[in-house]
Amino acid sequence: MALVVTGTALAAAPGIAPAQQDYPSKPIRVVVSTTVGSQPDMLARMIGQKMSESLGQPVVVDNRPGAQGVLAGTPVARAAPDGHTLLYALPNFAISAALQSSLPYDPLKDFAGISQIGFTTNALVVAPALGVKSLNDFIALAKSQPGKLIFGTSPTGSAAHLSGARFNVVAGIKTVHVAFRGGPEATIEVLAGRIQYHIGTLGVLLPFIKDGRLVALAVTSPQRTPALPDVPALGESLAEFKRPETSHGWLAPAGTPRAIVNRISKEIGRILDLPDVRERTQSIGYVVDASTPEEYSKILRAQIQTLTKLVQDAGLKPK
Repeated sequence: MALVVTGTALAAAPGIAPAQQDYPSKPIRVVVSTTVGSQPDMLARMIGQKMSESLGQPVVVDNRPGAQGVLAGTPVARAAPDGHTLLYALPNFAISAALQSSLPYDPLKDFAGISQIGFTTNALVVAPALGVKSLNDFIALAKSQPGKLIFGTSPTGSAAHLSGARFNVVAGIKTVHVAFRGGPEATIEVLAGRIQYHIGTLGVLLPFIKDGRLVALAVTSPQRTPALPDVPALGESLAEFKRPETSHGWLAPAGTPRAIVNRISKEIGRILDLPDVRERTQSIGYVVDASTPEEYSKILRAQIQTLTKLVQDAGLKPK
């Protein structure tokens, strides 16, 4: 489903490179691998609106969910490398590279990094009835009952699933994983006490944490989040979690002129630093962490390497 974000044309600044001066010459399409109304979709539209106002062309958000992001990545990899077709890369972009033995594109060679955007803050939550108040208490309980506690997540291969699998490996615990249709369904199950713990998006879990129906033991962001200042970050207890294993970013087809890539990257950085954008992202527990194109390419390569090892260590068989 494609929706158009309109903007006001602005004159190109003098003295910029010809490739930049002519760009954009038509609407920009940003492909997103989630449904309309999701957090990434909202972020893509927010950035697209601001970008449209600055660049003077409509930004079209094209939602193509499914197949762990492959349905979104494929048309971008095959698009003309002129900066008019871009990919909002979600964690499933790197995850599919680690989980799937065959993809219709090379996740590194067929794309050019533009900018990292940031990452969603997840929380590890339990029901109060479990009787644990801290992460260390929970790990001790899980070790005393190997294979007994049930861990619920959104679908197998999702960012939440792999984050939980990584936590289990690092913490040295063995639990039973149950995948649900989405995070809200897993949240219902932990609220009902039918599963013992869940890692999910803070935006979904926050109301239940605030009213005491769920206990947040840790958040997955590198630092504590302002939304839950008393809840520790996983990295405070487990050094391996000093940086998240996945993030959000923007990619262009390989071969896109460097001048265009740099221009989009700088534009994204400018937008993410706007006060109203900062306020909105912080309110949903989203951590902004923009980068240069070169930095994002390195980040993405490292993430795929980390996830590939995680898949092996956790015994998750590639498809």
